[in-house]
Amino acid sequence: MAVKKFRIVLDGVEHEVEVEELGGVAAPAAVAAAPAPVAPAPKKKAAAPAGGAGDISAPLQGTVSSVAVKAGDSVKEGQVVAIIEAMKMENEIVAPRDAVVASVAVKKGDKVSAGDLLISLK
Repeated sequence: MAVKKFRIVLDGVEHEVEVEELGGVAAPAAVAAAPAPVAPAPKKKAAAPAGGAGDISAPLQGTVSSVAVKAGDSVKEGQVVAIIEAMKMENEIVAPRDAVVASVAVKKGDKVSAGDLLISLK
């Protein structure tokens, strides 16, 4: 049976998969080709879901690669407040609204799970 390669994107992350066709008419022999280079994925801006009214939570599991704010800082809607690296892709976490940072619950290098508190806003 013929094996086909596909490139799919799940939650902004590219994956290359091979699928074997079962049954049906046999496909002609495939010509071997060099694998297509995979371009680096662009940084993804993620508006973090709000846990409490003033909380920014991790939208996915990963490692905090940077925190751009500290308690007392003013932030604008859409401003990058942290970056989480997941599956070799940087995900920018942005402020959901204009606010003042009440506290920062993470630091560079921390491992986080989806839903973990990152930053509290007031």
